[in-house]
Amino acid sequence: MTNFMKRKSAFLSLVLMLAMFVTITNSCKKDPTDFTLATLVAGAIDLNGATASNIVPVKPSIVATFNTDVDALTAIPANVSLVQDYDKAVIAVTVTATGKTITVTPTEDLGNGALYKLSLNAGLKSTGGLALTAVVRNFSTIGTFVPKGTIAYWNFEDNANDQIGSHDPANSGIVNITYTASRNTAAGKAATFDGTTSIIEIPNGDQLMNTHDFAMSFWAKAMDSGKGHFIIGLAAFYGFQFELNGSFTEFKMPVQFDYGDGTSGTGGDLAYNGDGKTKDNGGYRGTTFCKENTAMADVLKEKWFHITYVYNSTSKERMFYLNGALVKTQDHDLFLTDLGEPTKEMGIVGLKYGGVAPETVNELAFGFIQSRAGTLWDTESWGGYGIPGANHFKGQLDDVRIFHKVLTATEIQLMYNSEK
Repeated sequence: MTNFMKRKSAFLSLVLMLAMFVTITNSCKKDPTDFTLATLVAGAIDLNGATASNIVPVKPSIVATFNTDVDALTAIPANVSLVQDYDKAVIAVTVTATGKTITVTPTEDLGNGALYKLSLNAGLKSTGGLALTAVVRNFSTIGTFVPKGTIAYWNFEDNANDQIGSHDPANSGIVNITYTASRNTAAGKAATFDGTTSIIEIPNGDQLMNTHDFAMSFWAKAMDSGKGHFIIGLAAFYGFQFELNGSFTEFKMPVQFDYGDGTSGTGGDLAYNGDGKTKDNGGYRGTTFCKENTAMADVLKEKWFHITYVYNSTSKERMFYLNGALVKTQDHDLFLTDLGEPTKEMGIVGLKYGGVAPETVNELAFGFIQSRAGTLWDTESWGGYGIPGANHFKGQLDDVRIFHKVLTATEIQLMYNSEK
């Protein structure tokens, strides 16, 4: 019995000694003397390397891991910023903290092919109260440059589906379309139209244009067919239509506008022929800018060209950009009558679909001025879908994008340069 007690006492002494050793060891551990970034990733993509990544998705979840636990109260957007480089726009983010990590998530999709700057500043602290050694890292999103905010995008990579939203054609809404090599390797394929029957029809076109601010961009290559080209049309001028004349010297885009009093109208065609005329030298009323170009056919005939149309509801200006450069601006605030009286255009608040059945149908058409179900101009030699000699588009169409926002000149130039 005495030996058992001795052994028990020795065991308890050993346990006490071990416990004291652990306590002494732990008490000797030092708290970190700094708070630093260990890793920074977007999924499997390293954002903390010597070379900035250019393959970050437009919907990134960015995880920063530090050398010690983060004070969650400091993990707030005020201490973490994401800035779009080309226009210095601050991108809203959410920030969450768990242990040694924070997760930074943009509240909206980023733009493709754009440079961003992520900053983690000294307001971010550890649970021990240490301030972060500030970090700034750059990265670019994947793909060619496209401004954020696209609501519909057709890239025609062997199909005519909307790559952003749900504006897809039915199988019956695709007629005699082939998909062939586009303007360059990076652009992939384009939709090719035969000039007599080819058409793509997208239901619910009004959803694409019932908005205050609006922009549309696309690439096209029109072949000489001896007639004009209706490249895009939504119920003709009751929605919007883009057409190129047969001599490749003018293009125009009538658009239906909301006059703000329950009525709507086109506000006059926005047309560009390179004559350089403005309201001050014999041009159309309200035209404040028109770039002179005496060789339009050299730019438009059987060559790829890029068009961007923009409407700014705040300034009431509509604009054409050709190959990344502004070529035409009209200001509806200047649309006075010859007697100096206000016109309805001065009350425009945005775009508005104004289709009238059965003349027109609420379907966006690629390759003609309206969808096949519309009866407007059915008997006109240039306007009836069933007439082979009408102004059916002959050529290729690619990368059609629609925005419910105003694109800036910088965004349009960057998009053109990136895609050309």
